[in-house]
Amino acid sequence: MTSAKQPLLELKNVTTVVNDHTPAAKAILKQLNLKIYAGDFITVLGPNGAGKSTFFNSIAGTLPIKSGQILLQGKNITHLSVEKRAKFISRVFQDPKMGTAPRMTVAENLLLATKRGQIRGLKLRGLKAQLPRLHSLAASMNNGLVDRMQTATENLSGGQRQALSFLMATIQQPELLLLDEHTAALDPKTSAQLMQQTNERILQEKLTCLMITHHLDDALRYGNRLLVLDDGKIVFDVRDQQKQQLTKQKLLEFFGDIE
Repeated sequence: MTSAKQPLLELKNVTTVVNDHTPAAKAILKQLNLKIYAGDFITVLGPNGAGKSTFFNSIAGTLPIKSGQILLQGKNITHLSVEKRAKFISRVFQDPKMGTAPRMTVAENLLLATKRGQIRGLKLRGLKAQLPRLHSLAASMNNGLVDRMQTATENLSGGQRQALSFLMATIQQPELLLLDEHTAALDPKTSAQLMQQTNERILQEKLTCLMITHHLDDALRYGNRLLVLDDGKIVFDVRDQQKQQLTKQKLLEFFGDIE
């Protein structure tokens, strides 16, 4: 049973406060508890202001928590810097412009991502030797990215740039992948295509993933587990067969109750 396993990541009584030590101080996450297990693909829903982005920022280390603990495989990483957490946590943001170096080519960006979390000195980058692997990765997205390997990232379409961000985030098979509404800025067709590729790669590589989305259909279709955040707490958590039995109507009714 899942309960017998050690969680990959555990949040214990996590409280996160913004504008701390000022009159505008406000608790966003409130004594939040969560266990994430290896192989979980969790879709995260919640109304505006529920704390979804703060939830991700707290896990990634970009926002320190006020109290509580964050454990990775039982090890306390609560005070670990965002740079050190980047060795095992990858994130794709909503904005396609984030996560890539705009003046570097697609190939150069992918090569840079292969060095994630490593100490880098002055040495030959070895791009030529890596090109077959990088071409194969780009081709897997089925959106023309492979034909633009020598194109500066700033000249890609939004969908291609977001696909590149996703590849860069997963190329080293992170222990935890955070997808922060990564399809929200794309048109419906491109969004659906990226979601399909996202799902395939997560399943093939057996990645552990948290995905914030506002699309109820995507939240129901993808992943083995679904969470709902409201007012800084997890108010709904279903997985496997329970999740499969959920309907869009039931979710809409649930959101009506918490708003």
